[in-house]
Amino acid sequence: CYRKEVKQKMNYLIFDTETTNDIESPLCYDLGFSIIDECGKMFFQGSYVVADIFLNQELMSSAFFKDKIPQYWEDIKHKKRILITWQHLKSLVYDIMIQYNVTYVIAHNIRFDYKSTTTTQRYLTCSKWRYFFPYGTHFIDTLKMARNVFSKDEKYIDFCTQHNFLTQHKKPRYTAEILYKYISNDVEFVESHTGLEDVKIETEIFLKCLQFLPFTEGLLWEASP
Repeated sequence: CYRKEVKQKMNYLIFDTETTNDIESPLCYDLGFSIIDECGKMFFQGSYVVADIFLNQELMSSAFFKDKIPQYWEDIKHKKRILITWQHLKSLVYDIMIQYNVTYVIAHNIRFDYKSTTTTQRYLTCSKWRYFFPYGTHFIDTLKMARNVFSKDEKYIDFCTQHNFLTQHKKPRYTAEILYKYISNDVEFVESHTGLEDVKIETEIFLKCLQFLPFTEGLLWEASP
């Protein structure tokens, strides 16, 4: 555990979304999440396909990874993922956060995933209900954490330089896929771009950041009412 001096361990919800529509107004059709503590112990995980969006062929025609739709149906058939309405999923997440006393929610580049949940919430309720996560939720961005941690890691900088994982300005990139390639020492690793599978690698990134700097800054903001 990377924060042994903390008397009461905290639990976190780590989530990832896959979306359709456009990048400015993303609509979530796949949400995966896990509940962990800062030692990495997992208490819950789930993979959910949003029926309200996924069953809409017109909306799904613009999905970023629409080639994966047949695989989703196979996964649903074999109960690897659960087809669920958005309202049911919102209630489920709320109940699980209460059950495990979670107030901190984590994602990699959380601004996008947060936007996808709020956009979907507003789209499906005609803005009657505007937010997916409960009031008082704190949000942590592992992208922000990773930049703080790995920008000081000469081995990571060398790794990105060696494999040309660089921005146009020749600076290291901090995508979840590249970070996991480095952490796992597997340069051939390819991100799944499915919710729960991506949560698993983002969990490793979060824990690695805590290992290097237990109190590294990653907090962004609190949820609106």
